[in-house]
Amino acid sequence: MDNRRKRKLTFAAIGLIFLLSGVEYAVILPTIWRYLQTLNAEPYFLGLTLSAFSLSGLLSGPLFGHLSDRTQTTKKIILFANFFEIVGNLMYFMGYSKWLLLSSRLVAGIGTGAGSSIFGFLTRSTASEDRATVFAAVMACRQAGLLIGPAFNIFLRLCNFHLGSFVVNKYTAPGLFMCLLWILLQLVVVFMYWDLPYLERRKTKDSVIHKEEENTHASVEDEEEGDEEVKPLMTSQELVGSYGSVVAPDPCRKHSRVHNSPISSPVTSQSHEHVTSLKSSSLYREFLREEVVVLLAAQFITLFNQTALETMVTPLTQKYFNFGELENSVMYCLGGVVVIAGFLFVRWLSKHVAERVVLAIGLTICNISCIWCLIFLAKPLGGFSWQLTEFIIGVFLQVLGLPFVAVAQVSLFSKITSEKTQGFSQGVRRSVGGLATILGPLWAGGLTDNMYVMMGVMVVLLVMLTIMLAFSYNRLVEPAEDQIDISVNGG
Repeated sequence: MDNRRKRKLTFAAIGLIFLLSGVEYAVILPTIWRYLQTLNAEPYFLGLTLSAFSLSGLLSGPLFGHLSDRTQTTKKIILFANFFEIVGNLMYFMGYSKWLLLSSRLVAGIGTGAGSSIFGFLTRSTASEDRATVFAAVMACRQAGLLIGPAFNIFLRLCNFHLGSFVVNKYTAPGLFMCLLWILLQLVVVFMYWDLPYLERRKTKDSVIHKEEENTHASVEDEEEGDEEVKPLMTSQELVGSYGSVVAPDPCRKHSRVHNSPISSPVTSQSHEHVTSLKSSSLYREFLREEVVVLLAAQFITLFNQTALETMVTPLTQKYFNFGELENSVMYCLGGVVVIAGFLFVRWLSKHVAERVVLAIGLTICNISCIWCLIFLAKPLGGFSWQLTEFIIGVFLQVLGLPFVAVAQVSLFSKITSEKTQGFSQGVRRSVGGLATILGPLWAGGLTDNMYVMMGVMVVLLVMLTIMLAFSYNRLVEPAEDQIDISVNGG
């Protein structure tokens, strides 16, 4: 099988992984509260159970990402992570007690950490100009899962039979259903997923390395300058991947070039320790760079606001419009259609404009949405028809802005952070998002009766993010070109 076919099948498997993650969310969320009630759980247990899923994903993401960076493989990591999804959903199906249900979501959440490895893989296996397009397609797959997930509940709610000593009903069936789907996914990953070979991942760097080689040969006559130019050639992957960090010359290399002697082994040992400490310190510095902080802030604030609004929507529709389960399901379905359409539009737009432009457009829409909600939804004005119109406009703007920010920030983040540690970096980014999905519902849940405070803080956060974007706008570009210019000019 040729590499092109392997690549297509691998990307199809990745799309299926994200599709199932959306289906799981949409299948389990509508019934989990009533499921807990049948187990005599207190109201606060709902928040604990939902947060447990995000918490374990928050912790496992950087770990799986770091592992994929070290091994340069993702297939085994995905298979290992899916095992937790299978076990977690099986525990959810068994459901002997509220504590088992809580533990089931904690275990299943570990499996979501594989997303960090997958985003790292996508970064290493796609050209930078195509990355936003690929990320948009992957994110659209999860939204498609959220959209079709409620359709599975139509037949799952009809389940009422025994499987041995276990009862299969509308509460336990989602766990069994997702357990079977994740088992099938294991087979898909085994037979349809390949870790692309090194040369496949290296294609995006060929032009950079070629220029570095030309630069090295042009300056080889000058000994001192030659040493500085050979270093990027020898560590070209590190140069391209470690943006904004300082890489010290390795004294053992120069020593071995001059003397070509085994005596250099003690120097090699000391140099190895020195390089290790440099890598550790540069990793910390990488996440404190201005542009990285801005993108992590965008990840946190947008997800915090999104989950807060999602928590607020159902009580709001019940209070003002008397919406039931059917009306809310239709609303979420229409919102999913808008989000998928938004991702498809961003997929097209990213081919014509820079990611920072897409990010600016998304933040503008989010600001308008939040201000609209603060004015019209905190205390709705007019009669029923006018209130419903205000609500629809606010929700529409909110879900419309999400794809712009989501795709732009993840694509930019992959370009301004080290490619060699991309799995760990994506794990950090997803952990920041996981923290937002925990805090957002807690914030909104405690302030459903004080909408001005809840919405006001969300507006302040968005305005702060917009100011940060404005001041850092010129830095939100892929640094590879700057690195190339430095090497070409003899820097």
